[in-house]
Amino acid sequence: MKILAFCNKDEAAVDKPERTGVFTSGIVSILEDHRIALFFTGRQHAGENLTDLLKHRAAELGKPIQMCDALSRNMPEALEAIVANCLTHGRRRFVEIVGNFPDACLYVLNILKDVYKNDAEAARQGLTDDQRLHWHQAQSGAKMAKLKVWLTEQIEQHKVEPNSSLGEAIGYMLRHWDKLTLFLREPGAPLDNNICERTLKKAILHRKNAYFYKTQNGARVGDLFMSIIHTCEMNKVKSRPHRRNHPAINGQIAKINLFEKSEIFHACRKDTQLSKNATNYHENT
Repeated sequence: MKILAFCNKDEAAVDKPERTGVFTSGIVSILEDHRIALFFTGRQHAGENLTDLLKHRAAELGKPIQMCDALSRNMPEALEAIVANCLTHGRRRFVEIVGNFPDACLYVLNILKDVYKNDAEAARQGLTDDQRLHWHQAQSGAKMAKLKVWLTEQIEQHKVEPNSSLGEAIGYMLRHWDKLTLFLREPGAPLDNNICERTLKKAILHRKNAYFYKTQNGARVGDLFMSIIHTCEMNKVKSRPHRRNHPAINGQIAKINLFEKSEIFHACRKDTQLSKNATNYHENT
């Protein structure tokens, strides 16, 4: 959803943007129990913002896991990452049409329900990433394999019209199957992008109270403070000391670069951003 239009026509004329829309992207990075939330408002899509951010990542680190939905704007070019797609987005397509195709949709939804139950049980037991992978392979692997066979049969045996809403939901699952099931092959791969969806609600709430930013710099400052406050909130620490005392904010707010904000979070949780095996979630609103 496009939000936060700029009012400064002179600024837009100077920039001569190829796009007329303005977007707010949310990026959440997780390593173990540490979480960082970043907001970016501007002409770029989420994937482009993530590409710029990962340029600041140490080159010797391994590929991060990138969780997003299957929109092309979320897939930046030349980004070296292990990509996973959101299982909730695939599930939602069946939820929306369950009234029209109850038997078929409930079959899919019940299998996915079991997968989520298995993931919740892994979290309850406090399994490591490797243990969680083996747990899913043992408990969810056969169910997902059975689901793929069933989905394929519906199309290949002409049991479902491919252009119907059910056929489109099945086609979505099959087209993105490998990325939707990365949790069966890669330690630490999440099932969905829900954490980033929840994070973007902060930007949506802000939009309800302030319909737009006047300038790009105003958007940058707003993103900075939303990023700091929500990161502290996610890590259950107080945000006021970081807002009041950090040198990047104190007396230098007008000079902050869009990506220099990442340094602030080392004061909140050291060495968490985009580290080895970190999982990065991102989404546009």
